[in-house]
Amino acid sequence: MLIAIVDDKPYLRNSLKEKLSAVEHDISIILEAGDGTDFLDMMKTAMPQPDVVLMDIEMQELNGIETIQRAAPLYPGIKFIILTVFDDDERIFNAIKAGAHGYLLKEANAQQIIDAVYQVHEDEGAPMSPGIARKAWKWLNSLQQQPEAEKARGKKNELEPLSEREKEILKCSMEGKEYAQIAELLFLSKHTVRQHMKNIYSKLHVSSKIEALQISLKNKWI
Repeated sequence: MLIAIVDDKPYLRNSLKEKLSAVEHDISIILEAGDGTDFLDMMKTAMPQPDVVLMDIEMQELNGIETIQRAAPLYPGIKFIILTVFDDDERIFNAIKAGAHGYLLKEANAQQIIDAVYQVHEDEGAPMSPGIARKAWKWLNSLQQQPEAEKARGKKNELEPLSEREKEILKCSMEGKEYAQIAELLFLSKHTVRQHMKNIYSKLHVSSKIEALQISLKNKWI
């Protein structure tokens, strides 16, 4: 698997590389950038391109959230994981809305980072540090008090209710469980869990877990 690291502090990039190299795996770091502008410039000629990008938030020229907002539409096959020291609500939610696939604190150990990289690469969840997951859960609950998203309103009559099994899987996902954990808990295979999630997205006309959770909470399905 090919990895990019975007952080404006060279010593932190080196520290992260040492963390990753300390664990046996098939990860290769093919690109390093000092800020979002450098990363976007490098990506124009990057061959091959990274599978997963580990992205800092606070950087001088272009911060991590703005970089993901610009890069995600250009490179839809790349997964972005925020790796930062910040755990305040605004940054977390802006990162999720920008298209980040995971959000970890830099205090995470090497194995946790590598596990997160594989999870997003294999579409097996949205890895978050425990404290981040709790804040994301509160944020999702607060959406019940807000007007429903425009897309959901426009297609409200077209939404197909979720099955009981789909509700169970989505609730587990909302609690931060990975596909493997959901499969074990519900006595299913990972493939079956993955297929259920695809069916959920199709029924709700969404393309992300956040959107699916928002609509399901609004409709009191979970």
